[in-house]
Amino acid sequence: MAWRLRLAPEKTSFDFFRFQWITFGGSMLLMVLAFVAWAVMGLNFGIDFKGGTTIRTESAMPVDVGAYRAALEVLPLGDVSITEVFDPSFGPDQNVAMVRIAALDATEAVTPETIAAVEAALRTIDPAMTFPSVESVGPKVSGELVWGSIIAVALTSLGVLAYIWMRFEWQYALGAVLALLHDVFITIGIFALFQIKFDLTIIAGLLTILGYSINDTVVVFDRLRENLQKYKTMPLRDVMNLSVNETLSRTLMTSVTTLIAVGIMMVFGGDVIRGFCFSIFVGIVFGTYSSVYVAKNIVLMIGLDRSEKPKNKGTPDDFAHVDA
Repeated sequence: MAWRLRLAPEKTSFDFFRFQWITFGGSMLLMVLAFVAWAVMGLNFGIDFKGGTTIRTESAMPVDVGAYRAALEVLPLGDVSITEVFDPSFGPDQNVAMVRIAALDATEAVTPETIAAVEAALRTIDPAMTFPSVESVGPKVSGELVWGSIIAVALTSLGVLAYIWMRFEWQYALGAVLALLHDVFITIGIFALFQIKFDLTIIAGLLTILGYSINDTVVVFDRLRENLQKYKTMPLRDVMNLSVNETLSRTLMTSVTTLIAVGIMMVFGGDVIRGFCFSIFVGIVFGTYSSVYVAKNIVLMIGLDRSEKPKNKGTPDDFAHVDA
């Protein structure tokens, strides 16, 4: 017999509702704390959303943030942020820093002359210093990117709501979308709490989270719908427990293997994609949790109509038979 890896026994009988006021209530509390962190601390917007210029420096000398800042103090610059970049793939003579310069007004980004002056000032520290990349975004463009990102997340959520509504019932759709918002808001709250740079790559990560999380939730809901037809007299709570237990091995295997791949990319993929990978990593953790503990709890609280309905041609229930 071939040996197969299992992260959960083939048959489990966990009661996922046993501590529901801790698991579900804890999720709601985390969402509130995420909102508080977002409102009080704000997000550490990258150049994409603030407007300005990011200059990447590379030097054989160790990065001295104080010396960098002292060299730039003589220049008429806006807010300047200097951070050293750590990466396991860097060699001993590869010291990288990111110098972020905010735009001085609402209409122009940092000028080429100012960028040249900044590079000249930094070369006083190390004449051999190189500047592998320079990225500039105007404030007007950054404002459009903010609204575009909000619209992208909102439209994706509405699209998911419509799909689940047609394929299942509105109770499922509401539970799925609220679980998705749970994942997104908590992820954003973590970025606010730790002041991790928030740019367009993070928005791409959030959209990826929406797609990944809804996949897990649909698997659970699909098994739930099958079991509701099979066990017509079993209480809804017990049918939900059975459905989650039956899909638990698949959920854990999918999540763990994805986390391994994303975790490796986050550690060894370099600082350019680290924020993106981190957002997906956090989103997968909370997405798996919400598929098991949040989405079905919301459906249970709303309730389902389990009465027998005539299957007339052309009724909304026909969407339930559409292939995913």
